[in-house]
Amino acid sequence: MSDFIEGGGTTDRLFSRVSEAPLWLPTTNEPKRVKHRAGWRDQAVSANALQMMTFAPVRHILPGYVTEGATILAGKPKIGKSWLTLDLCIAAAADRFTLGTLKPAHGDVLYLALEDNWRRLKRRTSKIFPNAEWPQRLLLVTEWRRADEGGLCDIEEWCEGVPDPVLIVIDTLEKFRPAQTGRAQAYSADYEAVTGLQKIASKHRVAIVINHHVRKMEADDPFDTVSGTLGLTGAADTILVLKRQAGSVTMYARGRDIEEMETALQFERSSCRWTILGAAADVCISNERAAVLNALRAEGSDGLSVSEIMAATGSKSRTAIDTLLFKMRTSGEITRIKRGVYALPQHVGKIGKKERNGNQPPEKTPETCNLTNLTDLTAHEAPLVAATDKSTSHGV
Repeated sequence: MSDFIEGGGTTDRLFSRVSEAPLWLPTTNEPKRVKHRAGWRDQAVSANALQMMTFAPVRHILPGYVTEGATILAGKPKIGKSWLTLDLCIAAAADRFTLGTLKPAHGDVLYLALEDNWRRLKRRTSKIFPNAEWPQRLLLVTEWRRADEGGLCDIEEWCEGVPDPVLIVIDTLEKFRPAQTGRAQAYSADYEAVTGLQKIASKHRVAIVINHHVRKMEADDPFDTVSGTLGLTGAADTILVLKRQAGSVTMYARGRDIEEMETALQFERSSCRWTILGAAADVCISNERAAVLNALRAEGSDGLSVSEIMAATGSKSRTAIDTLLFKMRTSGEITRIKRGVYALPQHVGKIGKKERNGNQPPEKTPETCNLTNLTDLTAHEAPLVAATDKSTSHGV
C-alpha cells in the first residue's frame, strides 16, 4: 500500500491490490443480528419464576357459587333467572343476604336489565326489597350498546369509575352479544361472545353473571342443555343451570374455582325470592319419602302394593322405589303387611290378628334376615337384604 501511495499509482494497480485481498466471511459461531420484536418471549415465564410468584386469593362474590370471572346462568324462560339475579344485585349493593343464608361481597353493582322497562323493574325491586331505602351503589339500566358496538368499553369504563366494583349482571346474553350475521362459525361466535366479558372480569376482579336460556332437548348432563355451542360454556369460568324437577328447582353448579354441586331451591311467591333447601339429592329423597307416606296415609289400613305406590307418587323406576321402601321399612317409617303390600305402622294393630294366629310370618329386619330365609321377600327386596346381610357378616 505504501508503494501505491508514494508512487502515485494507477487505476490498474489499485484494482490489482483489491483482487489480491482475502474475501471476508462471518464466522459460523457469530450470532446473526435480528431486530427484536415483541412476541412469545415477552409472555413466557419459567416454572421456577412461576413458583416464586404470589397472587391474591380468588374473590368469591357469592360464596360457593359465583367467583370473579364470567358466569353463565341458564334456565328455561320464566323459571326465575331474573328474580334470582336481581335479588343477588340488591344483596351485594345493600350488604344483605340472598338465597336465604348467603351473603355476597359488598360493593358497587351494575345490572343490565335489557329485557325490562322501568315500570316492571320498579315493581320487581319493590317485591324483593320492600319498606327500605334502595341501595345507592346499585346502578340499573334498561338499554346498553352491544358488545361489538362499544358495550364492552362501556362496562370497563363503569368498572374504572366506581370505588369498588364487585358484580355485573347482563340479562340477557342475546341482547348484549354481537348480532348474528350467519357468516361467522357458530363455535367461534359463541366463544367470542363471552371471551370479551371474561377478560374484563379477570382484569377488574369482578363477577359478570350472564343470564341465558337452555335448549328444549334434554341431555344426560344438565350443562349440555345450555343453548348454543360448547364455545359458550368453554369460555365461561362458571356455569349455573336451573332445572325444574320433583316439585322443586335444582341449581347445577360447575366452574374452575368452585366445587361441582347440585342444590335444591324453592321460589317464595310472596317475596319473589329464592331460598336454598339443601343438597338436591337429600331434598329429592325427602320429597319421595313424604309422597310415599302421604299415599299410605290416604289409603288407610289396607295398604298399597308397590305398583300402586309408584302410581300414587309418580315414580317411574321400580328399582328406586324398592330401594326407598326397604330403607323406610328398616327405619320403621312403614311396615309390610303382606308380600309386596305396605302400610303405615299405626295400622299394624288392626291387621295383627293374622300375625297372632301364626298365619303371617313376623316382620323381618336386616339384623334377623340371613341368606337362607330370602324366600319371603319380593324379588326386588332380596338383593337388598342379601347385600346388607353379607356386609354385616364381614363386620362392615
